[in-house]
Amino acid sequence: MDGFSKEVLSRLPLAEGTLALLSWVLEPEFLDEVFENHRGRSYESELSFPVMVSLIQDALLEHQGSAHQAMKRSDELNVSYQAAYGKLRRVPISLSRGFFAQATDRLREVFPDGAGILLPASLRDFDVIAVDGKKIKGAAKRLKPARAYAGTPLGGKGLAALDLRTRLMLAFNAHPDGETNDAPLIPGLLPQVRERASRRRLWIADSQFCDLRQPVLFAEENDAYLIRFHPKNSFQRAADVPVREGVDPHGRRYREEWGFLGQAKHKRLYVRRITLFREGAEDVIVITNLLDADQYPAADLLEVYLARWGIERVFQQVTEVFHLQQLISSSPEGTIFQLGFCMLLYNLIQVVRGYVAEAQRKAAETISLEELFYDVHRELTSLSTLIDSPEVVDHFPPAQTALALKTYLRELFASVWEDRWLKSPKKKIPKSTEPKKPINGGHTSIYRILRTAKQNAAKDV
Repeated sequence: MDGFSKEVLSRLPLAEGTLALLSWVLEPEFLDEVFENHRGRSYESELSFPVMVSLIQDALLEHQGSAHQAMKRSDELNVSYQAAYGKLRRVPISLSRGFFAQATDRLREVFPDGAGILLPASLRDFDVIAVDGKKIKGAAKRLKPARAYAGTPLGGKGLAALDLRTRLMLAFNAHPDGETNDAPLIPGLLPQVRERASRRRLWIADSQFCDLRQPVLFAEENDAYLIRFHPKNSFQRAADVPVREGVDPHGRRYREEWGFLGQAKHKRLYVRRITLFREGAEDVIVITNLLDADQYPAADLLEVYLARWGIERVFQQVTEVFHLQQLISSSPEGTIFQLGFCMLLYNLIQVVRGYVAEAQRKAAETISLEELFYDVHRELTSLSTLIDSPEVVDHFPPAQTALALKTYLRELFASVWEDRWLKSPKKKIPKSTEPKKPINGGHTSIYRILRTAKQNAAKDV
């Protein structure tokens, strides 16, 4: 790399750090191994798996999700655009899952030690894992059988697991039918997470998993669960165990009961039920197999359960920030591969945010992922414009240790900071109770609305 290129790179630290991580995570030899382990019946001929990954990476990071633009600018593509799209359309789900999970394993090796979120004291021996599903919306109707249908169909369906301590997605399972329920995907997800979360797991899930089967699966291998209670189930309180009540740190009242989930004629589960009473909002009712209220206080369990919404926020960021709303492929399998890649990019930016937060001695949660990625995208675009791609690739040798990469990133991000990355303080917007005003004819203009408001204000004077 010549002097000009080195000077450009030194002025784009976010791009340099991101590319260093990508070079580590998406090393071609590693991708070849992933493909061999998870390819199923798929094969490589003219278009290799590392080249396809590179194309999707460029599309999502530099071209707002446009694979066509990435292909036109690629120096590695040696097949037609149609062949490249066809290859993506046929990616097996097993390869999408394996690629995401193993690439995330490499990211976890370099995750900054002090960037995790502190969990309640009683739960620090657990790996707290939130589980939720994601329908992939907005699939294009390019395939001939889909063209005759009105509306916008769904792509595939994913069920993902989020580590609440690191805020990294750990693994996902998927089905090509976007309309499928989340529950059938559980058996394929839990073993992937258990392979990666070495401590006892505490699974957190919403009410659709509250039946007599899913808690049993969550409780295997001595794991614990915390699931929102669904009113379709019955709960019979044990008369010999007294009800306990208390107040959480926010001054909200809660109640604890012990009893059986399910009808007496079926196999029932003995659980602890906790009800959090919230004024002006729906009460939160959860069940758990952590029965000891002294060892696992209700306030701690409610705190981590209410943090479960974070996985829904992750899906929103994956869609809006990392361009999942612009689907590259029109097949269910292709959309699932893109979901996995977008979640991997989310994890990568989480690592970058962790190093920035560590250097500034700030909590990672105070830094906006959207604002940080916006600047990452700007710097990557600038870098690709000013420096030839092969020169950039050669600058980041993939053969390095995780420790060396962590040291390199700490030094790189030691003085990188912009005040605009700080999250804006939360504002509680009061809900209006006034009914919406009807509009004559079904439409109007802002000018007329403002004129009417001014006329009404003049009458009140």
